[in-house]
Amino acid sequence: MRVVVVGGGVLGTMHAWQAVQRGHEVLQIERERQARGASVRNFGLVWVGGRAAGEELAVARRARELWAEIGRQVDGVGFRANFSLTALRTPLELAVAEEVVARGDAAERGLKLLAPNEVRLVNPALRGEMLGGLLCERDAAVEPRVAQPALRQHLLASGRYTWLPGREVRALLPHGVRDDHGDVHGADLVLLCTGAALGGLVREIVGEVPVRRVRLQMMQTDPLDEPLTTSVADGDSFRYYPAYRGPALDALNREQPQPPVPREHKMQLLMVQRLDGSLTIGDTHEYDEPFTFDVDSAPYEHLVSVAESLLGRALPPIRRRWAGVYAQHTDPAMVVHRAAVADNAWLITGPGGRGMTCSPAIAERTALEAGL
Repeated sequence: MRVVVVGGGVLGTMHAWQAVQRGHEVLQIERERQARGASVRNFGLVWVGGRAAGEELAVARRARELWAEIGRQVDGVGFRANFSLTALRTPLELAVAEEVVARGDAAERGLKLLAPNEVRLVNPALRGEMLGGLLCERDAAVEPRVAQPALRQHLLASGRYTWLPGREVRALLPHGVRDDHGDVHGADLVLLCTGAALGGLVREIVGEVPVRRVRLQMMQTDPLDEPLTTSVADGDSFRYYPAYRGPALDALNREQPQPPVPREHKMQLLMVQRLDGSLTIGDTHEYDEPFTFDVDSAPYEHLVSVAESLLGRALPPIRRRWAGVYAQHTDPAMVVHRAAVADNAWLITGPGGRGMTCSPAIAERTALEAGL
């Protein structure tokens, strides 16, 4: 079978990976010279612990297995099973963690409650004051800025994969697609993995889809002169991830409201050390379009303050700041929007902040449903 994948981000690349692994010939088309959207503007987290019970957790766990397999085959993705640690700095945050680890699925999620001395044994770089930590042994990380090129390089060696950047697909045809150069690319199956680009071709084919766009702000430091052995989150992440919902979180929200800046920007702190030693830190969430085009300073100042309080030291200089936009299904219970949009085509979009984590398993499920 000849498969055309439209979109060069992590979701499109994982669909190309699945098709090549199953013996098919694949052409992957990307409108930019390289993927430049949310797939490269994220933490590189493979984040299992905070996922909603049921389908979302099952998809995340399967994706974690697939990422490990891919990491063994493709060194360049930078996969490492580095766990995550959520710092607990108040009694209310500690109560949320205690409630979560007492649930029946805590072992399935790989969650453990650590005392302060155990936190420092696991991650000595965390020298700030805290009451404990929530460890997730299923969480991992990859390198978002280089993962897709590394995967494509590996796929090229198969002899059944072609990468065609700088082309925008303008029309879906009965047996393929036509791009903005007027070239027709034949295909038995077309997989549209267009990310946050929900207008143009997508709107022409299917009209409106149940997907919204979300804007975020993040930053990256110069290298830290010591290892940050786990990914790190603060207690505000409990407010963001569905796994932590319950009476203890209700009490946290009621009795420990966020200060104005993180509340206004819907913030949590996540911090991941890159392979070069630098730290990726974020993030904010903006849901109402039209989005602002400014990169606001106040959220960055908040993130620096929280990160330094956890490390117990000054951060290295900030190397870069950026904003990004990703596509998120409007129904929180849906991991992704996947739909057949023609006899020969599927649209797959809207994983939201789960895209980097879940894309391998989302692509595997598409392959099964589309008969690859």
